[in-house]
Amino acid sequence: MGLVEPAVAIIIALAFLVVLLYKRVNLGLTLNLTALLLASLSLDWQKTLLAIYETSTDFRTISIVLATFGIMLMSQLYNETKIIGDLSKSLSRLIKNPKIVASMLPAVIGFLPVAGGALMSAPLVNSETERLELKPEKKAFINLWFRHTIFPVYPISQVLILTAGLTGIAIPLIILRQIPVVIVMIIVGYLIGFWKVSSPKNREKSDFNSQMKRFLIVFSPILTTILVVVGFFPILRMAFDAASLDTAALELFKQGFDILVAIFIGLLILLFISRPSFKVFSKPFQNPGIYGVTFAAFGAFLLRNITVASGIPEIFGNLVTAGGINIILLLTVVPAALGFLTGSPLGGVSISYSIIAGILTFSPKTAALLYISTYLGYLVGPTHLCFIFTVDYFKSTLGNVYKYMIPSVLVSFATALAIYSIF
Repeated sequence: MGLVEPAVAIIIALAFLVVLLYKRVNLGLTLNLTALLLASLSLDWQKTLLAIYETSTDFRTISIVLATFGIMLMSQLYNETKIIGDLSKSLSRLIKNPKIVASMLPAVIGFLPVAGGALMSAPLVNSETERLELKPEKKAFINLWFRHTIFPVYPISQVLILTAGLTGIAIPLIILRQIPVVIVMIIVGYLIGFWKVSSPKNREKSDFNSQMKRFLIVFSPILTTILVVVGFFPILRMAFDAASLDTAALELFKQGFDILVAIFIGLLILLFISRPSFKVFSKPFQNPGIYGVTFAAFGAFLLRNITVASGIPEIFGNLVTAGGINIILLLTVVPAALGFLTGSPLGGVSISYSIIAGILTFSPKTAALLYISTYLGYLVGPTHLCFIFTVDYFKSTLGNVYKYMIPSVLVSFATALAIYSIF
């Protein structure tokens, strides 16, 4: 038996987590400490050790943790090899409309899922939007919003991978339900960001063929990774299913091994086209951030297992059965609030899942709603690093940018609810 009742334990653990995040404690350390605190309050030491052991030896957990490390390594190598600069330059020279370029540059930089990454695209967006004579708050909105439109359908986003790993739903099935939301996000962002803004006609001429070739080369590691995740392995998995082959390979696909392989292939291609020196290659391994995010992925699974072992999902399940809590509220309000408060979609998803697990069997529609609710809550959270960095860079204020962010988020959230209700 634990020291306190499970319901009290989860409240204390959540309060502890929020305090650590507000204090800017590393997310990996925060999630793991929260899991251990919850265990100390609600479990005896034998059950705590069992949860740690099961988490450490679970193949799905190992695959997701290693995949997270690979994503962070790819992101860091893109920066260290300066290829990310070539990617943005080639794109800006391919497209003549500065409004489209200003929208696409943050999204392209968004392919590198690093904390506070909007600061990387801010100078590029500022350069393009200067020609459009936009106000600082409009520039900040465009940089922030369009950086984050890609993630709900980006198959190597750490949060999407974690959501798929926790819920057991294949990434392509979650992505399919997010596509309409992303389309609406792009349309709404473009209308709000560039309403009644005219584009200057003069633009530097460049060789389209050479710029397209360069863009495809530097984008190929990311593109190959995406195609393997959402194309090759799903087709291979369907072929195994159609042939009724109950093989070890099929089981590996279900445990996240396909994502790990895809990222490894992308890394190899990146190394081939960049050919970094040993000094450049080794530099990402000296960055504590890469290990912090990796440790956070492990912490998410540990928190899930300890929450389940504590019996917390059963408490919420009883409330749902008794009519005390609506399941849609659990899939929307709770994840959105956690994303908003913690400034971490990874933390929000892992905690929300831990609360909801056991109440329902996750399907593509419930997994997608859980993800997008957390994500949109996080997007407008005052602890969201990209938000803070962007507002500071463009010398604006949170209040001025919220004028554009809040309506954009509300329309996107309404779209997600409509998709959930209709399909």
